[in-house]
Amino acid sequence: MTWKKVLGLVVFLCILAPTALPAQERYNIAYAGFAGFQTPVWATKDLGLLAKYGINGDVVLLPGSTRQIQGLIGNSVDFAQVDAVTTINAINQGADLVMISGSLNTFPFSFVAQKEIQKPEDLNGKKIGIVGFGGANELAIVLALKEWNVPRQAVTIIQSGGAAQRLVALSAKALDATVLAQPELGEAIRMGMNVLAHMRDMQTAAFPMNAMVVRRSFLAKNRELVKRFQQAYAEATYQLLNDKQKAIAVLTKRLQQKNPKAVEETYDYIATSFSFPTRIAQQGVRNTLEMVAQRNPAAKVDMNMGKYVDESTLDELEKEGFFKKLSGK
Repeated sequence: MTWKKVLGLVVFLCILAPTALPAQERYNIAYAGFAGFQTPVWATKDLGLLAKYGINGDVVLLPGSTRQIQGLIGNSVDFAQVDAVTTINAINQGADLVMISGSLNTFPFSFVAQKEIQKPEDLNGKKIGIVGFGGANELAIVLALKEWNVPRQAVTIIQSGGAAQRLVALSAKALDATVLAQPELGEAIRMGMNVLAHMRDMQTAAFPMNAMVVRRSFLAKNRELVKRFQQAYAEATYQLLNDKQKAIAVLTKRLQQKNPKAVEETYDYIATSFSFPTRIAQQGVRNTLEMVAQRNPAAKVDMNMGKYVDESTLDELEKEGFFKKLSGK
């Protein structure tokens, strides 16, 4: 075979061979636990929305908001659904973080107590369990006590683990009260516990519970990616609000609940509370900043919203008509 024929054969084979593509980078999106209000993150993956918007990503469990913040700072996760108070505390300590959107702007908890505790005043001298100090659980309890005029020093707040552990502690009477979301709330009621209040009905309810957080440097370098993620997150939230069947399917998979009634209770309790468009309530941020400042008077808390929130990618999507197109309005 002549060299010309050999060269022609090589060229022909190169044309037939598939072009080698660089591996697409994979992104991690963190969630904090198995309560129903985590559903917007799960839905981005389970409803195929990450793939729809061209994102090669996984949703990963990092229990508790503090671990999520650590994961973001350490670059092990790229997006995290975190509560506002933990994020604001981290930013005030110098963390390169910013909240870019939100799907839940109220506390998803109910204040649950032993059946003999019938009114807020009965909490005096009692032990109240939380996930950990500095997070949304503690803030919810402090705000509720304030609204009820129950002095903070009149109760003992104890770090007691996740919702499942606190439910067990309630049943064993190791705790007198705690805040729970669904599905644990339904189980507590079936055990005979008393609901002192649904936090979303209280005056102090405005609070960004589901804030999507990224590193500011990541946003600056990956703006188009972040914008596509915002589309996936917004569509996930919209579908949860408007398609009960899809929402129930996501909850059934992620909660691993064998009781269909508990899954439906979870949906009914939380679904109508989600926010669309997926913006962070400014009043909720202000409430959080005021509480952070009150808790640590020596610290100088910057009340400038721009230090904590950057919704510029949402602003672009709104100008482009994305939310109107999604909702058909």
